[in-house]
Amino acid sequence: MAKALNVVDLTMRFDDHEIFKKLNFSLEEGSMTALLGPNGAGKTTLVRILLGMLSPAKGYFEMADDIRVGYVPQFRNIDPDYPLSIQSFIELNTPVFKSAKVKQEVSHILQETHLKGLAKTRMGEASGGQKQRAYLAQALLDKPNFIILDEATASLDPKAKEELMNLIQHLNREHGMTVLFVTHDIPLARRYMKDYLYLSDGTIRQGKMEDFKESFN
Repeated sequence: MAKALNVVDLTMRFDDHEIFKKLNFSLEEGSMTALLGPNGAGKTTLVRILLGMLSPAKGYFEMADDIRVGYVPQFRNIDPDYPLSIQSFIELNTPVFKSAKVKQEVSHILQETHLKGLAKTRMGEASGGQKQRAYLAQALLDKPNFIILDEATASLDPKAKEELMNLIQHLNREHGMTVLFVTHDIPLARRYMKDYLYLSDGTIRQGKMEDFKESFN
């Protein structure tokens, strides 16, 4: 299977503090991978490098030519008075004057993320799970085929976690979406991910999720 991402000798340091050194791994197109590791191991730093927000000290990574990356952040609480509806929030990155094609795309994404019936609900009144699905829907507007979930299920209740991860599983199975899921929730990763990357003590290890043994905080 073709590689979606190839990481070669990736090293990162801030001043004299080395975060990680010579990371080497690859992700196949259509793979479902959990990025695991203790707090402070460098998971967020690695994600920021992959998103082009940081430059590594040494080494490099390559995405396949056809890869389009989407990003879903950790749950961020929104003020109860926030006025935009779920649909308006999702449409923030679309043109002010929307073509029929854009309207159709928004309608399709609302349907796929199970938000169609909640489109007019104000984001401030939505549940945590509904807000997080709105962030996912917003990311999907750019038609990614590789999605990074950065602690996207943290702070969600069990039902909301399941709803979000079922959607991610659907995107993987039906659309071949490559998934990189940064999480501390090992049981959730075991349930939905097939592979893992374990980042700890400046090094990384890759394997099958069913074989993952470590515990960490």
